[in-house]
Amino acid sequence: MEVLWAPWRMDYILGPKPDACVFCLPETHDEDRQRLVLARGRHSFVIMNKFPYNSGHLMVTPLRHASCLTQLTPEENLELTRGLTYCTRVINECLRPQGINIGLNLGEAAGSGIAAHLHYQMVPRWNGDSSFMAVFGETRVMPELLVSTYDRLEPFFSEYLATVTS
Repeated sequence: MEVLWAPWRMDYILGPKPDACVFCLPETHDEDRQRLVLARGRHSFVIMNKFPYNSGHLMVTPLRHASCLTQLTPEENLELTRGLTYCTRVINECLRPQGINIGLNLGEAAGSGIAAHLHYQMVPRWNGDSSFMAVFGETRVMPELLVSTYDRLEPFFSEYLATVTS
């Protein structure tokens, strides 16, 4: 069995948990940059992970609070799928990884850190992105600040709403 070490996530694991759902957004866009929200559709949105496994780690989630795929409407499911496709194009064009892990953990037992509001994870991967620091030093080297990655990605999302809802 292989082991994935992610010690930089300890801040998330041990840190205080918010009372409100972190994926339930206010209607205004005033906090979008602070929350790392890249784009909003009619039924979904794209947000960067504040505790990423790699630079450019995105999440695509429904706007409506739902914990399981069976609770989503066909329109929500379609927009989420279109959002994943759109984000794949953006990640490939902007970050140029050699691969992307895309996953959905339904329920706490399946590994979901926030089980009450489903969200797809998108993690760009590069050959050798688990360097000696992560393997031997249990330290992850993030090559870019979150806000810098946000600023690089955000211009690519100007057409998001039109693309995922058409």
